[in-house]
Amino acid sequence: MPLPGPNDIIHQAVRLKIMAALNAVPKSDLLEFGRLKAITGATDGNLGAHLGTLANAGYVKITKDYVGRKPRTRAAMTLLGRRAFEAHVAFLRDILNQPPADTAPILKEEETPT
Repeated sequence: MPLPGPNDIIHQAVRLKIMAALNAVPKSDLLEFGRLKAITGATDGNLGAHLGTLANAGYVKITKDYVGRKPRTRAAMTLLGRRAFEAHVAFLRDILNQPPADTAPILKEEETPT
C-alpha cells in the first residue's frame, strides 16, 4: 500500500518543530514567540516567516497584544493544524515502520566474496 505524501507545509524542519511544540501544550494554551524561538533555534525574522506560513495555511493562530508597553506575540495550533500535524506524524511513523529494504550490494559473479 503506498504511503500518503508528506505535508509540504509542516515537513520543513523549523515548522515541524513549531507544530510539535504547539501540539505538546494543552489545546487552550498559547506559546510565546520567545519560547518558540528557544525551541526552534530560529532567528526572529525566520521564526516570524515560518509562523506566517503556518498561519496562512490555517494551522496556527497568531495573537498579538501588549503587556504594559511591551508587545507580545503568541501562537496556538488550530484544529485544522492539529489534524494536519497528526496526519504528518502518521506519515513519518509509516516510513519508520516499513521493513528495511534489502541493502546488500549486488555482486557480479567475478566479485563473489571469498
